[in-house]
Amino acid sequence: MSVNEQVLTYPIPNDAALDPPAEWARLRGECPVAHVKLPSGDGARLITRYEDVKAVLADPRFTRQLTAPDAARLSADGGGVFNSEVAQIIPDGGEGHQHWRRLVGRWFTAKRMAALRPAMAQIADDLIDDMVERGAPADLKASLGFPLPVYVICDMLGVPAEDRDRFSYWSDTFLNLTRYTKEEIDAAQAEFFQYMSDHVEARRAQPGDDLLSELLAAGGPEQGGLSDLQILVTGMGLLVAGHETTANMIGKMVAMLLADRGRWERLLDEPALIRTTVEESLRMDANSGFGLPRYLPVESEVGGEVLPKGTTVICSMAAANRDESAFERAGEMDLTRSPNPHLAFGSGAHSCLGQSLARTELQVVLEVLLRRLPSLELAVPVAELERVEGLAVGGLRTLPVRW
Repeated sequence: MSVNEQVLTYPIPNDAALDPPAEWARLRGECPVAHVKLPSGDGARLITRYEDVKAVLADPRFTRQLTAPDAARLSADGGGVFNSEVAQIIPDGGEGHQHWRRLVGRWFTAKRMAALRPAMAQIADDLIDDMVERGAPADLKASLGFPLPVYVICDMLGVPAEDRDRFSYWSDTFLNLTRYTKEEIDAAQAEFFQYMSDHVEARRAQPGDDLLSELLAAGGPEQGGLSDLQILVTGMGLLVAGHETTANMIGKMVAMLLADRGRWERLLDEPALIRTTVEESLRMDANSGFGLPRYLPVESEVGGEVLPKGTTVICSMAAANRDESAFERAGEMDLTRSPNPHLAFGSGAHSCLGQSLARTELQVVLEVLLRRLPSLELAVPVAELERVEGLAVGGLRTLPVRW
């Protein structure tokens, strides 16, 4: 049976934690708009070529209306972040979406990120102090990868970082498509909603120097601001997106660099390559999770194929980022690659709002690790690294290291 006739199970299984499934190259070459069956059992189309993924993400006809009656369900019980009705409270497109991005994006400017760097570096130093004190081997994900982004996003939102374990569970129920029952998801999201509702009211009564306080100070829709519900959902979304994805990427980035000792040694010799190394790590991430789903309310064409109204497509940015037609020696990790127009943060009007924050955190982590632990190495063979299953953002279960 040719790949064009197959219906692949999605996500495509892969045992290797850092390497891509072999099917990606085959799909890009032979079937760039493939038929797949999602965890729910519903059918969708998988987009794997760079040009097609970039075009779909920039095309307003491909919407995020995944609650439409004929949209594919991503998980068996309809749970998960993408199908959450909460996500529909922020305008999906047009001027409403751009207005929301302008208001929230003020907190993610390059100038503000530069101002945050010293505090991020201090947090990383303190976390590494604790890890070194406990001794090797250590789990770098638990010791550094997870807590650093949590501390940073909690500070930006004015939320107590000591509640981070609760955030982790709530985030997992948003992002895991297979682990939880609908009852568990609904209960966790109700708790999260109530927590953030109480926090927004506390910020209203006692404003601070944080994003939510600034959004409240801008007034409601009549004054050019957001509604209380939109502010609440913004806080929830940023808390989830602001720590889970970066926490996982820290672990995967360090694992990729330590998997080939020559990469780590080169960075020790040339720390000026940290910025391009972060971008190349983002491009090479083969374990980035589910991809971005889009719903097509009108007939449209992708990759030379006409897709009927009601089609759900999954954009695999990770597969697109290894497309030989877009990147020379796409399968090789080149720490000097520049320019590097990867799609790790999406593209178009819905590209990741917090990408400057994620980039800054990844750069700071590398700077501090290279300075503090130049002898860092994996404590297990690369083949023994385990993927987190079911998580929409992908990641490693642990990252055992020694120094």
